[in-house]
Amino acid sequence: MARTLAPKSDQDLANMVAGAGKAFRLEGTGSKPTLGNPVAAAQVLSLANFTGVEIYEPEELILEAGAGTKLSDIEKLLKKRGQMLAFEPPDFSSLLGTTSSGSIGGLVAVGLSGPRRIKAGAVRDHVLGLRGVSGAGEIIRAGARVVKNVTGYDLPKLVTGSHGSLLAVTSVTLKVLPRPETEETIMIPYLADQEAVALMSLAMQSAADVSGAAHVPGEGTYLRLEGIAPSVAFRRARLLTLCGKHAAVLAEKDSTKQWQAIRDVKPLWKHRSHAIWRLSVTPSDGPAVAERISSSLDARYFFDWAGGLIWLAVAGEKDGGAAVIRKSYPSGHATLMRAAPSIRNQVPAFEPQAPALAALSRRVKAAFDPRNLLNPGIMART
Repeated sequence: MARTLAPKSDQDLANMVAGAGKAFRLEGTGSKPTLGNPVAAAQVLSLANFTGVEIYEPEELILEAGAGTKLSDIEKLLKKRGQMLAFEPPDFSSLLGTTSSGSIGGLVAVGLSGPRRIKAGAVRDHVLGLRGVSGAGEIIRAGARVVKNVTGYDLPKLVTGSHGSLLAVTSVTLKVLPRPETEETIMIPYLADQEAVALMSLAMQSAADVSGAAHVPGEGTYLRLEGIAPSVAFRRARLLTLCGKHAAVLAEKDSTKQWQAIRDVKPLWKHRSHAIWRLSVTPSDGPAVAERISSSLDARYFFDWAGGLIWLAVAGEKDGGAAVIRKSYPSGHATLMRAAPSIRNQVPAFEPQAPALAALSRRVKAAFDPRNLLNPGIMART
């Protein structure tokens, strides 16, 4: 069993890393154990002691918290002040079979956003600053505690989504935004994939200011509207003219429940033994990509981000369907989110990079972690 180290301060962490002779597997609340390639490390570096909200200034729209702070605690705090994390962070506990929705540091490490990404942007667009320790044992502070950060080299954006391979993050500063006063969702039942994506595209191009667009085959196509009630009502009336006579309107409570299900990938929860993939493609290519895959594999899927994000469950393939999936799209990338150990040990979790980009990634890794101590191999097999 790997030894667990749990530093209590930045300096304590820096000393541990600087004096380490063996690599670490970084861990927060243990909410996302199957994301990334398996890490072979003799010791676990727990960041669970870096908890608590350090700064929260609602008027300035900023929040700084320890990396180990539970995401659920931060969301409760923001809700009390009528604010939110606008990128709509997902809770993958049911999908991945864990008991925690995760920590704020883990969320930044994996860089995953929910349905509102198409309107509000990705996680990295909301990270203003961070603090942590590099693989060289150096304490690094980057970014600023202001909404506008115009520094030349944006280290927070580089670290976001790096899966703990560049920096052991101990604190994160985020931009927060006001919560919408209300929301509604227009639901159009039983559209074919191509029809649904075409409709979502029209909705996104309209003046309706749609904040969520998803399609669950055999169930419905969903278009979310958020804001003050009169504005939502006005935009709903305009949008219904695009949606046809069979469209229905989900009021706030049902709308919220539906988008939580899409955010947390609930349509695939019942496929417990399947490999789970997350595909990012050109939205207009989405239906054809799904058709190619489902014609060759035992697969179930649904679309988010107006067709640009495909969630996919694949059964009965020794490689989890990787050979078929990674040849199915003209442009984009596929990430293996969950699979049996035998599959995870042979299939790269992330899209293989072109040689020039892979060489650049190695140079960046070497600059931050010259001894390859932090989550070795999690982004690319070594």
